[in-house]
Amino acid sequence: MKLSTLLSRSRFDGRAHDLYDAIVAQARQPAFYLAAEVPDSVDGRFDMIVMHTVLVGRRLRACGEAGRSLDQALFDLMFADMDRSLREMGVGDLKVGRRIKIMLKAFYGRAKAYDDALDSAPDSADGAAAMGEVVRRNLFGTVEPSDAAVGAMTAYIFAAVDALGRQADDDFLAGKVTFPGFDAPAA
Repeated sequence: MKLSTLLSRSRFDGRAHDLYDAIVAQARQPAFYLAAEVPDSVDGRFDMIVMHTVLVGRRLRACGEAGRSLDQALFDLMFADMDRSLREMGVGDLKVGRRIKIMLKAFYGRAKAYDDALDSAPDSADGAAAMGEVVRRNLFGTVEPSDAAVGAMTAYIFAAVDALGRQADDDFLAGKVTFPGFDAPAA
């Protein structure tokens, strides 16, 4: 299959494309990498896309069967894009499948960690601490971040969950999502 058709809008639900475009645009915000110390690397960018996809997927699943279906389309599109990205980076055909399998395992592990932390007690100190550990382990897995950076990313995740929760189901099911702004940690 040609790369141009791998991610074509006709192959995937256009709403999934709209959601994924918004996720990638948000995940690429320079403040996450400059002010919040997320590593500006392939791994760091992957983790930012995963985190935002998990949050959107959580919200979609709250929209019932139509949301779960769109969540699956979003997931499929994300991994088609990861496949395309690996090929563009020069990963050979024989290694792409293995790398995608590693990325899938990472996605599922991170999704479970985020979900568990969000389900624990988000409005409590314990919930914030649990999310802080998830953030430290996943977004900053390859570096030692400052406590301020971990706190800022943890606060952002809770703000994003709140903002996404206030958006109408119809907007999500139409492929529209609005993320909150990011408050950089105090210096």
